[in-house]
Parts: sequence; structure tokens; C-alpha cells
Amino acid sequence: MAFQAPKGTYDVLPGTPFLAARDGLLEPARLAGYGYVETPAFEDTELFARGVGASTDVVTKEMYTFSDRGGRSLTLRPEGTAGVVRAVLEHGLHHGQLPVKVRYAGPMFRAERPQKGRFRQFQQSGVEAIGLTDPALDAEVVALAWEGYQALGLRHVRLLLTSLGDPTCRPAYREELAAYLAGLDLDEATRERARINPLRVLDDKRPELQALLADAPLIIDRLCADCKAHHEAVVAGLESLGVPFEPAPRLVRGLDYYMRTTFEFVHDGLGAQSALGGGGRYDGLSESIGGPPLPGIGWALGVERTLLALEAEGVTIPQDDRLQVFVVPLGSAAKAWAVATVGRLRAQGVAADLAYGDRGLKGAMKAADRSGARWAVVVGDRDLDAGVAQLKDLSNGEQTAVPLSDLLEKLA
Repeated sequence: MAFQAPKGTYDVLPGTPFLAARDGLLEPARLAGYGYVETPAFEDTELFARGVGASTDVVTKEMYTFSDRGGRSLTLRPEGTAGVVRAVLEHGLHHGQLPVKVRYAGPMFRAERPQKGRFRQFQQSGVEAIGLTDPALDAEVVALAWEGYQALGLRHVRLLLTSLGDPTCRPAYREELAAYLAGLDLDEATRERARINPLRVLDDKRPELQALLADAPLIIDRLCADCKAHHEAVVAGLESLGVPFEPAPRLVRGLDYYMRTTFEFVHDGLGAQSALGGGGRYDGLSESIGGPPLPGIGWALGVERTLLALEAEGVTIPQDDRLQVFVVPLGSAAKAWAVATVGRLRAQGVAADLAYGDRGLKGAMKAADRSGARWAVVVGDRDLDAGVAQLKDLSNGEQTAVPLSDLLEKLA
């Protein structure tokens, strides 16, 4: 039996909009000065245990952890932020201009139950802005994600926004919420979740639990003066940028490092897996992994979920890897000319290929049609002697004779 991709993974094949979606999500960030970074696919396990949170489902249930030959515990990265902050600290980027603005894209790994839109190896596009607590920076970061979705043509994405407070106001709220939850008739698993992190219970989607939580206290109503002012400034910034949002006082992300600004993008056309991505502020993350106080905010957007949203809306996005010109040589002299001509076209930035295998005209033109190119250049040995090539528009079948001396300029 032939090998197959492992369960929960998939192959990215030619002709799909994967790259266009992944890179399109980051294009607004590139224009905003976010430089590209790439971190290892695996890190020291303790980086995620301390950075993401030892009590989170990600750390306790979902990480791919292994020991290398030296007995060191390593983990395939389940998310991107902890590794990016580690890289910023290790290379001293925080000693330069602040904020440190970076973007990244690549695979993440979680041992989850595979289903539509959820994989064990999945792709994220993300940004981080590290070094400042300016609420205007929060607004910029959130807006960049919104602009990425809009640039791809998505029109039914919704932005959910809240604040999770900070170490000044959250401890008292956490105690208040824990006391409220202790008075409810909760199942054992939910009660244990409430003991570890009571905020996580608020995000439970079960209708029966949401009914029990109808009168639960909300942290947005318990913010300290500084957190309240910060949140109001973020809201004002988003309004000035024309980014629509919905207040989501029960929103809780699945990673412990979030504080203050927290947000999520959802799409109602995806069913149960409606979250496209999200992020928030993580001002204590650097300290938790042994670094100095270094505030930050960022997001990670799921490429697979974005592709599902594009499909749900019937949006087709351009693909950069499509051919523009396909050359069909008929004869040995024409073949030699075609090889050289395709090389010159590529050198001028034109995506070009040719019919290999010495096929006849019919077979070569089938190859041209399948290539997806807009133009076919048909040249036989007699055409070379006459100094002309046949240029065919594959979109409508129109064909014209073009002097060889003008061909490269015309195609370029």
C-alpha cells in the first residue's frame, strides 16, 4: 500500500490559493514595516510550558513533545508568539528601535482531533509588535488583520473585542468569578476547569452552561482605571481607522499570556469552527520566559480557516504561481530556440514554460491549455526560417503572427 500523509495533515498542491491566502493576510503588515522572521519548528519544551501556560489545554493535552539524542525535552511549536519573543530576546532586538515589528508564517503543531478546519499540522500567518504599551499600537495591530481579510475579498468576517484586565485588576475579579462559579451546579470537568482558570469557563459554548452563566460577573465591568482608559483608547483608535467590531465581554482566548486587549475574528459561514484567528496583548510573557519586562501584542490567523471562509463566500483570489506564456516548439531547431527563449522570458520576469517530450501539435496544445497560461507561442522549424512565431491567446483562441524580433518585447 502506498504511503499517505499522516492523519491530521495535508499536502499543499500546485494550483491552489494557499500561498495567495497565507501571504495576502500578511501584506498589510509588510506595508506597515513589519519585517519577516522565521523561528525553529521545535523549541525547548519549557519555553511553551512557561510562556503559554502550564495549565492550558495546549500544554497539558496538545503538544508534540519528544526527547532528542542528548535527552533534552523538545516540542514542536504549538503557536508562534513564544518563539518569536524568545528570538527577540536572544538576538537583542529589543535594544534597538521600539516597537520591534515582525511578521511570520509557517506550520504549527497540536495533537487535536482532526476535523474540518482543524488539523494537527496547521498553518498560521502572524504578527507581533513588541516593546510598547501604546493603545494606538493595539489598534494598528488589530486593523492590520482586518485589512488582510478585506484585501483577500472577505466581507463577512466579524471582529470580537474585549479587555482581560491586568495583574492590578484581574486577581480580584478572578476571585469574584471563582466564588460565583462555586455556587453553580457544574459537572466535574467544568468545576476542575474553574479551579485552574475560572475565566476559561466563560468561553464554554454549551447552551446549558451559558444559561447558568447569564448573571456571571464580567471583567470588562471590573477593569482598573488604567485598563479602562487603555481599552477606551483602543476602541477610539479602531473607530478612527474605520474597523468595525463587536464588544465580546465573555471572550477568553486559550493561552494564559493574554491581558488587556484581546480579540478574535469569526466567520458565520464555517459552522462550529467559526474562529478564523485572533490575538491580544501579552505584557507578561517576556518575564515568564526569563526576559526583562517587555510588553507586546500580536495575532495569528489560520490559513486553513481563511481558505474555508473564501470558499464559503465564493471568493476566488489570484495565484502568483500561474504561468503566463507556454511555448510550443515543432521540430528540433524550434526546440533549441524555445529553450533559449523561455530562459530569456524568465530572466525578464515572465512566468514561462515549454512543451517537453517532442509531442505533436495536438498533444502540445493540450499541454498549453492545461498549463493555465494566457499565451501560447507556437514555432516550427519553417517559422524560424520565416522569422515569425504564432502567438495564440488561450482565453479566446485568437492567433496572430509576430516577428521573432518583436516577440520578447511584446510578451514582456
